Amino acid sequence: MNTQQKPNKQQYAYQVIRSRILDGRYPPGHKLVIDQLARELQTSAIPVREAIRLLEADSLISFKPYSGAIVTPFDEEAYLETLSVLAVLEGFATAESSKSFPREKLDELRAYTKLMEEALDSLDFSLFSNYNKEFHKLTYKYCSNQFLMEQIHSTWERLGTVRKSGMTMKPSRMKRSIAEHYLLIEMIEKREDPEKIESFTRNHKLNTLKAFLEDKSS
Repeated sequence: MNTQQKPNKQQYAYQVIRSRILDGRYPPGHKLVIDQLARELQTSAIPVREAIRLLEADSLISFKPYSGAIVTPFDEEAYLETLSVLAVLEGFATAESSKSFPREKLDELRAYTKLMEEALDSLDFSLFSNYNKEFHKLTYKYCSNQFLMEQIHSTWERLGTVRKSGMTMKPSRMKRSIAEHYLLIEMIEKREDPEKIESFTRNHKLNTLKAFLEDKSS
């Protein structure tokens, strides 16, 4: 017997709108029209309005005078802070994971990196970003600290709320990132000192932050 309940109308509206914000279909500054959303979701305005209030509490939606509900604009300071925290968390988790990382999974890491190369060659930056994320999820998958894993997940979600829609690394940084991935794979394969792996992974992430700041100042 299936006891799993379907989401109610408010939960459904919340999930759909949230998903569209996080995947970039509703970019920062996008105006949310309640009546239009209600028609799309085949519901009344009330659950949509309630969902928008929940998304406001999540900092995904803001209210602008004379405009109403909009997707929260890009917050550069929050982006930099969140990426810095993610660098620390992923660095430690990858180091812990490296202690018991299965050797048969090394080829999977290489495959993700190869797919990143192909995505870069075809200038598909969104696909590059997706493969990059999957690569890192695999590097720290075997970390046994579940609380740490939960913090990484929530930090990734926060990063999705504050980053600019369509925001990607520059091609020059992408090339360096790919090279760093191959070095990290080699370190994991050789079972190098976890402290070295932690430092390398943290700096790998921070290099993206540095590239963002350099691009901004140029």
